[in-house]
Amino acid sequence: GETVAVPLPVPVAGQGPSDGGGGEPDLLEMDPIAFEGLVAELFRARGMRAVTTQRSNDGGVDVEALDPDPISGGKIIVQVKRYRNTVPPSAVRDLYGTVQGAGANKGVLVTTSGFGPGSYTFANGKPLTLVSGAELVDLLGRCGLRGRLSAGAGDASVPAQRSSPDGEDGAGGDHNVLGMTWSGGVALDVCALVCRGGRVLSDDHFVFFNNPQTPEGAVRAVPGFAGDRAAVRVSFDALPAEADRVVLVAAVDPEVDPGGDLAGFTEAGIRLRDAAGVELDRLEVSDGRAGEVALVLGSFRLRSSGDWEFVAGGKGYPGGLEALVQEYGIEVA
Repeated sequence: GETVAVPLPVPVAGQGPSDGGGGEPDLLEMDPIAFEGLVAELFRARGMRAVTTQRSNDGGVDVEALDPDPISGGKIIVQVKRYRNTVPPSAVRDLYGTVQGAGANKGVLVTTSGFGPGSYTFANGKPLTLVSGAELVDLLGRCGLRGRLSAGAGDASVPAQRSSPDGEDGAGGDHNVLGMTWSGGVALDVCALVCRGGRVLSDDHFVFFNNPQTPEGAVRAVPGFAGDRAAVRVSFDALPAEADRVVLVAAVDPEVDPGGDLAGFTEAGIRLRDAAGVELDRLEVSDGRAGEVALVLGSFRLRSSGDWEFVAGGKGYPGGLEALVQEYGIEVA
């Protein structure tokens, strides 16, 4: 009879992707079936059973893997996207549906390019792992497998390893640090959106757990000072010319606090500091409410005088960060 958790071995066309001479193969130029075979080989190198699926009626599955770990293991559905451009959020949603339909424990989406913030936001807290091209090459190398990406592949969509928060590249010079404080034990992600009106300038201007700073470096997540539970550094003078507001939001971290809401987000405030850490002002923000998972803390808005003024927020979102960022124009899976 059939066994859902243990995929049947399916022959792979060709001999594995690491066959052949010469240097490391360009992942974007490999035969598609060989590329899927390479991904399956990567899972096997990590101690799992893994096979590629047949070409038809596979329900969107490219590789099935079985992690033998009795606690964290189980059936893993793997989809492979050999793209040069950013993988659309719809692909992440489709994978999630496939994982649920197959009764799998986890889904993994592997690509040669990268993912936007909408995809990471959707995947956060779900049994999904997104592997970008840069991460794939790194994993292959660690497991003794060969593969490279041609120069420039995926550069526009793979979050780069950026400089340390204390570096002065990009924004440089004068800046403010916005230190977040609150009572209660709820675990939160504090994020920022650089907007014109109510729309974020671009996906890269959403600063969150997988994109720690904007392209020009004007807004970035930083460790903060003593007493801060989270912090964002803003160089207002270095913001893009079209930006007229910086929106600060908080959302329950679904991995640390699954099922949590913002009822435990109380006595919240923002400590406005200068570059030296001297506290200039303390800005009050709304408490969270039961049933809400994300909250607009407030926004700094550019006035005609050229000054930036803080306007308190308070709008909550039962749909979490996913619903919040959609309202600001970010496509979510």
